[in-house]
This record gives sequence, structure tokens and C-alpha cells, in this order.
Amino acid sequence: MQLFVGLGNPGGKYEKNRHNIGFMVVDEIARDHGFSPWKSQFQGQVSSGNLGGEKVLLLKPSTFMNLSGQSVGEAMRFYKMTPEDVTVFHDELDLAPSKVRVKMSGGHAGHNGLRSIHQHIGEHYRRVRLGIGHPGHKDRVASYVLSDFAKAEAGWLDDVTRGCADGAKELAAGDGPRFLNAVALRTAPARSSKSAKPADTPKPKSVPTPEPEIDTRSAMQKLADKFRG
Repeated sequence: MQLFVGLGNPGGKYEKNRHNIGFMVVDEIARDHGFSPWKSQFQGQVSSGNLGGEKVLLLKPSTFMNLSGQSVGEAMRFYKMTPEDVTVFHDELDLAPSKVRVKMSGGHAGHNGLRSIHQHIGEHYRRVRLGIGHPGHKDRVASYVLSDFAKAEAGWLDDVTRGCADGAKELAAGDGPRFLNAVALRTAPARSSKSAKPADTPKPKSVPTPEPEIDTRSAMQKLADKFRG
């Protein structure tokens, strides 16, 4: 069994925040793969289902971001999982919007949700880093992550959440590259190699072949003209 955790803050006030992109991804996975209705458990909201034959529990902690580890640790211990069975989807300031990366273990880079998880289960879990971009200065980070995605970002945000759902089975199977490929097919679809011919390109006009001239001279005129020449 595996535990897929989406990070965010509970409540309608935070629903569309950049900090809640982890919630958005696990919501899409639940919808796309027919998971059970969400219910309250482990200090969070949980939904269960199967991904490619692998039993997976989705978790959205209700403890607020900086206490996420309490919920994750409780669920992990209940099902006797190891940290390696846990995958955390979280917002990533150091990646450009729409970029997604998979990482195993490592530091928390100042992310409050990851810091809390580190305190409760250690660092040896898998992370799916969901790029949201950086506001440009560290003093603006708090207000930036707690602000809603702009309307202009709706397109790439939809591509990322759907792409993660598309590749969820591969992620559950431990195939990070195939998961990322599924995301890329949404966020950066391949372009056709065939170059289209411009529709307004005029076709070359056909030049009519001149008709051969017909010699109407009589035999005597031809003979006379020959001697004149």
C-alpha cells in the first residue's frame, strides 16, 4: 500500500492558493481514477482506490501546512508503512510554473509542510515538486504562496493537475520517468514535424504553349523565296 499526500491549507479561504496545488493534484487523481468519497480520518481528508493494481490512500492534512507531519505520521503508522511508501505533492518556488520534478529524500528547503513531515517521519520519502515560480524576493514569498493563482495561470495549472493524474499509475509503480512523460504530454505536447503550406500561397500560373505557325505559301512561292535568300 502507498500513501499519496497533497499539501495545502484546509478551508475555502485557501482553496485556490498557490500553496494548495498539492491538494489540487490529489483531488484530480481521486476524480480521474474513481477513488472513494473523501472522509475525515488521520487529522485530514482521505480517499482510497487502486492505481494499476496498487492500493493507494490519498491524504489531504487538515492540520494546516506547518503541522502536516502529524497527519502523515498518523496515517503511515496506522497502515504500518515506511517513509519509502509515502509520496508528497507540494508547491515548489524554485521551479518555473508548470514544471514538475520527482525527488527521493533530501532537505525541506524551508518549506513548512516538508519541514513538519521531516520531524514526524524523517526525510526518506518521495516528493513531487510542482513548480509555481518565485516572486523575486524572499520577503514576498509568504504573501505570494498564500495568494490565489491568477486567471492567466488557469491553463497550465489544469495541464499540471491532469498530467499528474494521467501518470499516477506510473508513479505508483515507481516509474518516475514515465510519470513525468505523462505530465509533459499535457504541459508541452509534441508539435507536428510536418510543415503546413500557407493557405494563401498563390499557385504558379500555367503559361500556355504557343501554337506552331502554319506555312501557307505555295510551292512556287517557297522556291522563289529560297532563291531570294
